[in-house]
Amino acid sequence: MEQNPETIERPTRIAFDPQGIIRLAHETLREPVAIHRHPKLTTYGLARLEPLEGQAPARQAIAELPPLYPEWLGDRSFNETHHTRFAYVGGAMARGISSVELVTALAHAGAIGFFGAAGTALNELESSLKRLSAELDPRGLSWGSNLIHTPHSPELEEQVVDLYLKLGVKRVSASAFMDLSPSIVRYACRGLNRDANGRAIRSNFVFAKISRPEVAKRFLSPPPDALLEKLVVERKIARDEADIAATLPLSEDVTVESDSGGHTDNRPLGSLFPVIQELAVDLSEKFGYDRPIRIGAAGGLGSPQGLAAAYALGAAYVLLGSVHQASVESGLAEGGKRMLAQANVSDVAMTASADMFEAGVKVQVLKRGTLMANRGNTLYRIYKEYPSIEDIPVKTRLELERSIFQAPLDTIWKETKSYFAQKDPQQIVKAEADPKRQMALVFRWYLGNSSHWPIAGEEGRQADYQIWCGPAMGAFNNWVRGSFLEAPENRRISQIALNLMEGAARLTRLQQLRAAGLPIPGSAFRFSPRPLAI
Repeated sequence: MEQNPETIERPTRIAFDPQGIIRLAHETLREPVAIHRHPKLTTYGLARLEPLEGQAPARQAIAELPPLYPEWLGDRSFNETHHTRFAYVGGAMARGISSVELVTALAHAGAIGFFGAAGTALNELESSLKRLSAELDPRGLSWGSNLIHTPHSPELEEQVVDLYLKLGVKRVSASAFMDLSPSIVRYACRGLNRDANGRAIRSNFVFAKISRPEVAKRFLSPPPDALLEKLVVERKIARDEADIAATLPLSEDVTVESDSGGHTDNRPLGSLFPVIQELAVDLSEKFGYDRPIRIGAAGGLGSPQGLAAAYALGAAYVLLGSVHQASVESGLAEGGKRMLAQANVSDVAMTASADMFEAGVKVQVLKRGTLMANRGNTLYRIYKEYPSIEDIPVKTRLELERSIFQAPLDTIWKETKSYFAQKDPQQIVKAEADPKRQMALVFRWYLGNSSHWPIAGEEGRQADYQIWCGPAMGAFNNWVRGSFLEAPENRRISQIALNLMEGAARLTRLQQLRAAGLPIPGSAFRFSPRPLAI
């Protein structure tokens, strides 16, 4: 039998002065307000926004809005747990692009920054971490560093964790993990304890960056019993630490990475985030967690609209990377920053990855002003087509030596051997036994150096700059056009963060007014950057 559809009550349309409502919405961001109408009028109008106290009795309140601060966007437990002012994170851009200066400035602005440890020598990493600790720890400011998964070199991962535990690094951004490694589990478990009420206390926090549900599930679940037992037997964690770890997710801060710079699956945030959010709820119920899991958002965030949308999806915090590369404090050289400042949303491309070249893994990079993306893909195509360097046709090889390597391939191999003789001699043994492997290492010479040249500001190599970049950079440039943040020399990381958060709060406020029944025009959703005080 056909059922009658439910009747939905239609509200009365409200007319008002658009400019007046926009102005008042901006002015009352940090005040509680009430929206009124005149009940005796046949044509409804907005009387005006007024403080809740002293309401005119002749007016009927149709909506009340509390104050809205940028500090209140996201999950309050994030701020409480990590002692921050804002639910805002600076991602760990490799090779020190996320520099000591950048992490320090974000901490002073009330956010968290992660140092870009990947690709940094251990002695340099230790020096940077000591500088951060000396500057920020006495002030109670939060910060962290990156731990990139290195399945082909697990001893390096272990050495980095050893360093983090020795220096007391309390927050780690875990990236490129497809499965849990003993090192990341060891880091998360060390220092686990219980308070007087039996509640678990974490000493170390893992921010897991993921883009696939199956990987998220590993971080949102307790570590496998077999792995915990192995670490106990090896005396890398205590029995009490393992017992507590078995009741907790490995990570309580999981970042959903959508279409971003560098390694990315190019997935849209609006599709990926709800899946991970639902997974977190399901696993919380399954394992009976009694503490919040925070799901953050990353990728494509370069404007107040983007941040507001991420928070509206339910993001506990936002994480930005691409736009931070163009900041004054970034470790990128000035030439690379100027190139980033010219990018549009479509000025990015996928190219071969240096660290996972043989597997065909790609990274997203800046396309405008550089030929690197095309050249990286050319190298991978040739690698797939030929079994060795000697089998590459002479004409093709000469073109590679002229335009890409700017040196004979034999010379590049000598440099490559010298590098691995210090870093990993076993790679030379494998390459000399396998010509295909040798070709991969030679081609990786270009891919690895191309990401170093924009950091060093290598003259004559601008066309080969590999700058990891997502479409967020173009969104940011479009937003700041005509403002003080348009010039690269004005892009202080604190001003970038504060303006994005202030803008996201104002746009959220306008959306609240729209949800209350006010037909807010599209022009209202503009927020121009302006100098803001911390």
